[in-house]
Amino acid sequence: MTIIRETQPTVTPVESTPFKAEGPQPLLREIPQGEPYPVEALGPLREAVEAVQGMALAPVAIPAGSALAMASLAVQGFADVETLGGKRPVSLFLLTVAKSGERKSSCDRPLMSALQNFEADQAQAYKKAHKKWVDEQELYDLTRKKLMNTTAGGNGTKATEAQADLKAMGDPPEGPILPDRTASEPTLEGLFRAFQQGSPSLGLFSDEAGQFIGGHAMSQDNRMKTLGGINSLWDGSEIKRTRAGDGVYTLRGRRLALHLMMQPVVAGDFLSDPLAGGLGFLPRCLICEPPSTIGTRFSGGQRADDGGALWRFSSRLKTILNQDMPVEKYSKQILNPRTLPLSDKAKKLLVHFSDQIEGAQAPGGDFEGVSGFASKVAEQAARIAGTLALWADLGAPEVTHEMMADAITLAQYYLDEAKRLSEAAEISVDTAQAEMLRLWLLNNWPAIAANIERDAGTITPRDVVQHGPGSLRVTKTAKKHLQTLEAHDCVAKLPDGAEVDGKPRKLAYRIVSE
Repeated sequence: MTIIRETQPTVTPVESTPFKAEGPQPLLREIPQGEPYPVEALGPLREAVEAVQGMALAPVAIPAGSALAMASLAVQGFADVETLGGKRPVSLFLLTVAKSGERKSSCDRPLMSALQNFEADQAQAYKKAHKKWVDEQELYDLTRKKLMNTTAGGNGTKATEAQADLKAMGDPPEGPILPDRTASEPTLEGLFRAFQQGSPSLGLFSDEAGQFIGGHAMSQDNRMKTLGGINSLWDGSEIKRTRAGDGVYTLRGRRLALHLMMQPVVAGDFLSDPLAGGLGFLPRCLICEPPSTIGTRFSGGQRADDGGALWRFSSRLKTILNQDMPVEKYSKQILNPRTLPLSDKAKKLLVHFSDQIEGAQAPGGDFEGVSGFASKVAEQAARIAGTLALWADLGAPEVTHEMMADAITLAQYYLDEAKRLSEAAEISVDTAQAEMLRLWLLNNWPAIAANIERDAGTITPRDVVQHGPGSLRVTKTAKKHLQTLEAHDCVAKLPDGAEVDGKPRKLAYRIVSE
């Protein structure tokens, strides 16, 4: 099996074709074409994903991401998986990029329906359990208060008996945990509070993640804190919190699965955010932006789920959710998952994959520019393999060679996508700055040139540095973006030594207005 693909994708524009003969036009974001989603590698999730895709006619990567996230949420409390670096959670973080109208909700909804029904049933059970706990707590408090009063009354027989009864009372009754297994737009404090009061296994899912990315939790002041906290949950690390009003507490044995679906305009900024990448959040995510199917989703192509694949998926999900997760003896909110080992053949395959990816991170290698993603891809493969194995059988004794091969195929796909989108995000930043300069030349430079008695039809890098937009007032940056505009026929380079403003210039351009 070839793991690292040698061929490079063809670069094509997102909309229309590059302008050349037609004169200057707005610069366009260009993005290379991605590989098809390897749906055949989804193993026990494949039939449900294909059923949803057949009904929605959306890119298959969208329901694939939802199914992987849902399976991860279901099984992450039961076992950690062996990796080349020790045992790790099977929790998966996924980011799926798709524009409005791509039927993200239509893909997510049928795969989440069993979870939503489970949460609704649990909410009813929680109401009854909470009422019972309130009554028991009230009785406990009244009894304790009465015994305390008797104890304080003196040293007689009743006081001695009351002291003995106090010791025999033990701890107060433990309240029921909140039934929700998902959150969509929490602050970090809200998420941690949910872990304090609710299930030790949660999912952060949103089919419109722009609301989360642009919300309070991810504001400029909170972004570092939020991303750092979510990173710790992916790692399965112990989290210690000291907060005014909440006191000091420690979260152990918690697991978080994550699937955020966002539009390209949101993803572009987020993928190019140095904080999101530098803190290690993005490299912990399986990222993809599948080709759009809008314009091809004709009704005649829809396929009903006649084989019952979604029913089987929902039935499996319900079965797992209704099983008690292994927890510590002293707390039902601290998970105590077993370790799912790799078979010898699976480990050998993973080692080979890891070594290939490591070599490709060397200078000049395919993944030199995305080493953050590449360095985690072997662990991602083990997590995916663990998720698939546990979904098929919660009691699976090991990850098989076949499961690992499928997981490596999926991990390779997401790594290729991370490289493609990261490079596109970087290109988009440069394109946006070049477009800023183009608009400034058309809209602002004429007035500035008139004010300083200059020819508005010519421009030099020095002019941009002295008078241009603030972010472009660096000689190297100005030269780079003027070269971009030249390549797109927005400016034309003048001969060396051409006279501008009465002086010979080594580098100057004529502005193309038509």
